[in-house]
Amino acid sequence: QVQLVESGGGLVQAGGSLTLSCVASGRTFENYAMGWFRQAPGKEREFVGRITWGRGGIYVVDSVKGRFTISRDNAKNTVYLQMNSLKPEDTAVYYCAADGNYRRMAPGRTPVYWGQGTQVTVSS
Repeated sequence: QVQLVESGGGLVQAGGSLTLSCVASGRTFENYAMGWFRQAPGKEREFVGRITWGRGGIYVVDSVKGRFTISRDNAKNTVYLQMNSLKPEDTAVYYCAADGNYRRMAPGRTPVYWGQGTQVTVSS
């Protein structure tokens, strides 16, 4: 069992930045692929990106490429989503996810473990 707790959401103006954090507990963190999803009101959940174990395997979707980046600190059991140049369409609840199989950290897939979500609101 893996427990995930996100933090760092809030209200920011368009063009601003936020960094979300997700702290994991319960299992060996470095063995898991970590990812971020988001869900805007009235819309389906959307995959944002993932980072696999070790230092490699960072992927983000085209809609956030160049603006969002994902990193992890295995010593702190923490994964980060750095969001720059935020746009109103980035407004959503952002969820951290974990799975031992990185293939489930992808669009249309459902990772095994989820956090409770953190709200990000970008004003125009």
